[in-house]
Amino acid sequence: MTFTYRLALSAVLTTLVACGGSGGTSDTVTTTETATSGTDSGSSSTTGETGSSASGSTDPVLCDYNDTTLNTQPSLTYTSVYTWNCNESTRSLTANGIPDHEIGTFPNAANPNTITEQDVSASYTLSPTQTSTASELGGPRGATGYVLNGVKIDAGTGGSCDDSGTACSLGDPSGSWSIEALGQSSFDFGTDDNNAHVQPGGAYHYHGMPEGFISKRGGNSSTMTLIGWAADGFPIYARYGYSVADDASSELKNMEGSYQFIAEVSSSRPSVDTYPLGAFRQDWEYVEGSGDLDECNGRVGVTPEFPEGIYHYYATDTYPFFQRCVKGAL
Repeated sequence: MTFTYRLALSAVLTTLVACGGSGGTSDTVTTTETATSGTDSGSSSTTGETGSSASGSTDPVLCDYNDTTLNTQPSLTYTSVYTWNCNESTRSLTANGIPDHEIGTFPNAANPNTITEQDVSASYTLSPTQTSTASELGGPRGATGYVLNGVKIDAGTGGSCDDSGTACSLGDPSGSWSIEALGQSSFDFGTDDNNAHVQPGGAYHYHGMPEGFISKRGGNSSTMTLIGWAADGFPIYARYGYSVADDASSELKNMEGSYQFIAEVSSSRPSVDTYPLGAFRQDWEYVEGSGDLDECNGRVGVTPEFPEGIYHYYATDTYPFFQRCVKGAL
C-alpha cells in the first residue's frame, strides 16, 4: 500500500500516490567558505584487525566480518545475514539487507511499507584516494555506503513541496523543496529509534544514527566505533572522534557537522511559519569551520583502526546526520 499527502495551510488533502521515504533525487551541496534487544541471536562471528596506513589503505581492517542473527520481533522475523570479505584490491559485501537489532513497528501510520529481504551486493576499493571533489550519492545515484550489517545509508528522501507549500508529497521528488527525514517536525516519515524506515520495495535503510547497531558494536563515549564503509572505500564512524584529529591521546568529543541554516531565506520558499527552517534540505548550507567536519561529514585524522591517520566519515547528531556525498575517487 502506498500513500502521499498534500498539505495546505488550513487543510490536509490525502491522495493515493507513490510513497517516498528515501530514494529520491539528491540536491547540490550549498557551500559558504569562512544492542540487540528484541532479537534472538543465532550463529555469530565477527573478526577484525588493526591497520596502520596513512595512505588510505584499509586492508586488513574488518576483512573477515560476518554475522547471522535470527529476528523474532513483531515487525521482523527474517534472519539477518551479512558477509564482508577482501581480495587483493577490493572489499566486498553480500547481505540480505535485514537489520540485526531491535526495530520499530513497520508498517506504521506514516510508513506503510513492510521490510523484506533484499539482494545486497557491493564492492569497494581497499585503497581509497581522497580527492578535492565532493561526489553526491543517495537515491537513484546509489547508496553512499553500507553499515556493517548490510543495511544501506540513504540520508535524503524522495519527498518535496512546491513553492507554495500547499502541495507536498513524501514520495514525489519533483517539487522545488526537498523534505528532510530528520531534524524537523513538519513531516513524519515513520522513522524508528534507529533513524530508519522502509522504502516501498521493502528496503530498511538509515537516514541517521543507527542506534541499535551502534549498541551491538559496543559504541559509547569512551571509544571511536567503526560502523560501516562509504562507497569510496573510506570508513564511517559513529558520533565520537578525537578532539584533536591527529592525536589519539586527546579526549573524545561528539563530532558536529559544519552545516548551518541559510543566512537568507528565499522568497520562493514555503512559509517558515508553516514549515520552520530545517524542514527542507535547501534550508542548510555548508559553512567551513563552523563544525568539526567537511561538506561530506568527513575529516582526516587518526582512528583506533588507522593509527597513522586516514580520511573518514561520521554519523552525527547534527545535520547532515549521515554523509550525502563522498570525497574519495569513485
